[in-house]
Parts: sequence; structure tokens; C-alpha cells
Amino acid sequence: MKLASLKQGGRDGTLIVVSRDLRRGVKVPHIATTLQQAIEQWESARIALDEVYQALNKSGVPNSFVIDVSELASPLPRAFQFLDGSVYLHHMEKARKARGAEMPPNYKTDPLMYQGMSDRFIGPRDAMCIPDESLGLDYEAELAVVLDDVPMGLTANEASGHIKLLMLLNDFTLRTLTRTELPKGFGFMQAKPTSSFSPVAVTPDELGDAWDGEKLDLPIRSSINGEAMGHANTGKDMFFTYPTLIAHAARTRSLSAGTIIGAGAVSNLDASTGYACLAEKRADEELSTGKATTAWLRFGDSVRIEMLDAQGNTIFGAIDNKVARG
Repeated sequence: MKLASLKQGGRDGTLIVVSRDLRRGVKVPHIATTLQQAIEQWESARIALDEVYQALNKSGVPNSFVIDVSELASPLPRAFQFLDGSVYLHHMEKARKARGAEMPPNYKTDPLMYQGMSDRFIGPRDAMCIPDESLGLDYEAELAVVLDDVPMGLTANEASGHIKLLMLLNDFTLRTLTRTELPKGFGFMQAKPTSSFSPVAVTPDELGDAWDGEKLDLPIRSSINGEAMGHANTGKDMFFTYPTLIAHAARTRSLSAGTIIGAGAVSNLDASTGYACLAEKRADEELSTGKATTAWLRFGDSVRIEMLDAQGNTIFGAIDNKVARG
């Protein structure tokens, strides 16, 4: 099943069911008006939403319409909680080495995670606005999961069943600010502006055998201004899986339905898969030549992130954000 939110009906948007080929959608106010409402009553809403989805894919349903991606908000235009981890240690080790930072002593036993801004996300075709190019804007191509209500203290083995939806994520980062903000020891704030998510969120069953309940065995593709950056497989070289991240987050608190958890910029040990962020590319340049030559994102640049299935069809639709002056 594929779900999205129109930019109408208030800050939480209007929920629509989207056809598998992402061409048509239909509002479902008799089931739920927003995705947040649906995820809060998921067990009952899922059945009704899936009936609409199956009909939309077969013969269509009354009042369906052609999808205009520019009219879509993030599937969750805002969320009660957004947590992002860093499970591709290969990426983290290089990024920290390049900025002269040490790895935490327990980074192989406790996942790194921060709580990000979630009061608003930009849509998949919206401009990413920043006040100044000198802040070093970077993108991060990620995969994120959306949860239903998660009790405090659950185990990783119990956590997989709480993953109800998956989305692509562009976790924008202002790299210049990380150099001064992170050494304070109090986490990200100014260095993490708003994020962008894929046009649709999908249920795990849409991913077939590529999803094993813990990770997704498919490449995530990213490009800047049409130039390919990378196609690393999201399921490879993960030191911690999504259930492990969920259990880590829920160790001392419950997680409300609609909580989003990302796993960090995707990075494979195989260098031929390229990059999912500029920081890692620049780190390789610094480590090999002593100087980074790749520029951070500039006004007018466009970042595209997408994932294709084995037949070459887009699964989530593409994130395509242009950088603009705020």
C-alpha cells in the first residue's frame, strides 16, 4: 500500500491512497483525514485503506485523480518525533576523521542517535531554503521507518512488528555548523534544518523479499543537478538494524505513533557504489590529496533521491529539492 498527503486541510495535510504506479490518488476521509490519524488507529485503518488501494490498482475508484507531485507534502508533514541514527559506521568514521573528531568509545555497542526537528518537513518537490551558502549545506540520502505506538523497554526482536511504513529521507545538514556545534556536547540544533521525505510512504509488504523485517536490500540512488552521486545498498554494511534502533530509542520511554526513525546516510564498503552525501566524498578527497575539492550545495542546485525495484520502477517516487535563499 502507498500513502501520501496533499498540501491542503491544514498543517497535517490530507491523506490520500496512491496507486502502485504513483499515477492516481484518492482521498479517504471516511477512513482517516490525515496519515497521523491513520497511524494512530492503524490496525483498523490499514484494512480499510488496503481495500481502497486494491480497487485503485485494479479498476479505479470514484473521485480518483491524477497525482501532481508538486501538490504533495511530506507523507507526514510534521511528526511528534523524528529520530535519526548513524548505523553505517564506514561513513561515520570517515566523516569524523575528516573534521578531526574522535569516534565515541561505545559506538559499536550503542547506536548513535539524535532527536531532530519535526514540527515541519518540506515536501518532496519543495525548495530547501537556507540563509547563506557559507553554512555548508549537504544532503544525506537515507531510508526511514514510521512506527505505531511502541512501549518502553521492548526488545529488538519485538520491534520489527511496530514498523508500519517506510519512506526515503533527505536529511539536510549544515556542515560548517557541525564543527562548532557538536563539540559543545549537546547535540545538533542549528546544523540540522528541516528534512525532506519521499512523495509516498509504503507498507513493508510492497517491498517483497527485499525487506526482511530489519533492513531493505535495495540501492538508494542520489544525484546533484542530474549527475549521479551514488547507489549504495541500504541493507548492506548496517552495523545496527532498524529494530535495534527502535529498541535503543525506547529503552527509557515509549514512542508515540507516527514517530519517524532514520538510519543515517547510506554508505557501503564497496567504493564503486559512490556516495549518499557530500561529506563522505569530501572526506575521501581530503584523505587522498589533503584537500576537499567538491563544493557544498549552492543556490540553484537540485538534489534527487530515488529507489527503484528490480524491474526498474520507482517505489517511493523521487525527492527532488532545489536549494534556494531563505
